[in-house]
Amino acid sequence: MLDHVIKGATVVDGTGAPGYVADVGIRDGRIAAIGIITEEARTSEDATGLVLAPGFVDPHTHYDAQLFWDPYATPSLNHGVTTVAAGNCGFTLAPLNPARPDDADYTRRMMSKVEGMSLVALEEGAPWSWHGFGEYLDALEGRIAVNAGFMVGHCALRRYVMGADAIGGQPSDAQLWEMLRLFHDAMDAGAWGFSTTQSSTHSDGDGQPVASRHAGPAELLALSKAVGEHEGTQIEAIVAGCLDQFSDDEIELFVEMSAAAGRPLNWNVLTIDSAVPERVPRQLFASEQARKAGGRVVALTMPILTPMNMSLGTFCALNLIPGWGPILGLPVPERIAELRDADVRAEMLRRAGSREAGVFRRLTNFGRYVIGDTYSEANRGLTGRVVEDIAAERGQEPFQCLVEICAADELRTVLWPMPTDNDPASWALRAETWQHEDVLLGGSDAGAHLDRMCGAPYTTRFIGDCLRGRKLVGLEQAVKMLTDDPAQLFGLRERGRVQEGFRADLVLFDPERIEAGTATLVHDLPGDSPRLDSRAIGVRAVWVNGVEAIRDDVVTGAVPGKVLRSGRDTRTVSTR
Repeated sequence: MLDHVIKGATVVDGTGAPGYVADVGIRDGRIAAIGIITEEARTSEDATGLVLAPGFVDPHTHYDAQLFWDPYATPSLNHGVTTVAAGNCGFTLAPLNPARPDDADYTRRMMSKVEGMSLVALEEGAPWSWHGFGEYLDALEGRIAVNAGFMVGHCALRRYVMGADAIGGQPSDAQLWEMLRLFHDAMDAGAWGFSTTQSSTHSDGDGQPVASRHAGPAELLALSKAVGEHEGTQIEAIVAGCLDQFSDDEIELFVEMSAAAGRPLNWNVLTIDSAVPERVPRQLFASEQARKAGGRVVALTMPILTPMNMSLGTFCALNLIPGWGPILGLPVPERIAELRDADVRAEMLRRAGSREAGVFRRLTNFGRYVIGDTYSEANRGLTGRVVEDIAAERGQEPFQCLVEICAADELRTVLWPMPTDNDPASWALRAETWQHEDVLLGGSDAGAHLDRMCGAPYTTRFIGDCLRGRKLVGLEQAVKMLTDDPAQLFGLRERGRVQEGFRADLVLFDPERIEAGTATLVHDLPGDSPRLDSRAIGVRAVWVNGVEAIRDDVVTGAVPGKVLRSGRDTRTVSTR
């Protein structure tokens, strides 16, 4: 007897093949039958007119902490994501050195600063009961609703071995050996691979460059080589050039790391903008060089424009513009005084428009900002208005106008920058770039930057756009790009397709309605902390390992997800 039958759905199986109408039967967590099914089932449903696809795979998330207080990884699961890759950018919650209990506090403060997670939620929502990486994975086993795989973060390895010297120091031969031992232990426990960051935007809770930024090429290559000694493994890495254009040294580093491991290396995120036509070929030059050297470098890119809210009062992407961090880090009264100084503003704008600002230059057309929530009588009626219009009425320069609006709210004003790359030429360039063999859709950062952006719904928004919007790719190809393509990169065993014998990770949706709702601020994290959430529209149900986890955008309470462990749940994707 089957557990459940989905009758008469249009099956889009993840391979890119044309969709077809069929029944799909589930038994013992797997797809047991596809076709005209007459076998009895405990339950069934009519899916006429609906599309049944493999569950989506998000290749870049930061759900490492959130899964403890939210086993459903919302809103990703709501939007059809059944498998997430976490432990990215060199940041993980394990291993933790048992001889230094304060390292947990350091890690929480680092994650709060660098990944925009609520410090209260980190303190109250996770048990922090582990030391080794395997203990961390075991703490999640059996209590999550999505499938999740985790990289080992370079920062945690360095902190465990070197303590405070991880910031600014270089490991001795003995310390590097200990780092490698810890890494192999984590891999033996099922970690997916190695993640690291050399990005100039990544600082810890003390404002210092995070530990992995102090690592030299020899250390990075030693850890990369160790990746290749384990089955079903990967590398994920971030460098400063990910935000704009790689330097020659960064390309060489990526190529050498991937070649040393004999494993794919993915990076986040390729920003596509017709106004900067040289960026895409430069970034993909790393992939060309890697293939020549026996490696593979894969660029992640988002198929939607993810709206971000900004503020002059809290840490956000504006703080990462060169020269802006020290000003925006001042106490509020001093910050307002500095921002009101015309000379200070002029220098800030100069730095914001410089080449060193990289991709953050996209945030500096302040006339195109939309005013969000306001908090003072002086700003009554400004919500929803564009700064350049207000500035024209007041006879002010746009940045000055924006500063005065925010100052009236004691810098609490919510700001929404209008995207500069929403033009037809940029979308045409995206569609072309997506076809490259070393470009993969993803990069949501789901689980991070919770009150600033909401990238998790990219799956439903992209599908909706393909069906009823720009239609840059067909439905079958869009589903493949969200399912089988990432599954193949990570070597996921028996996932990513609607195929007999595969795990029953499935999403059933209405092609006439599938979409993502507007991101709204909710206060549902531990400690009543805020985050942006987005409801899924047109998603009828989501199954994880054959168990219904979502029905009409509501979690069922089931936790059928698995901690996916390298070797057991992933096969080796070799670059040679």
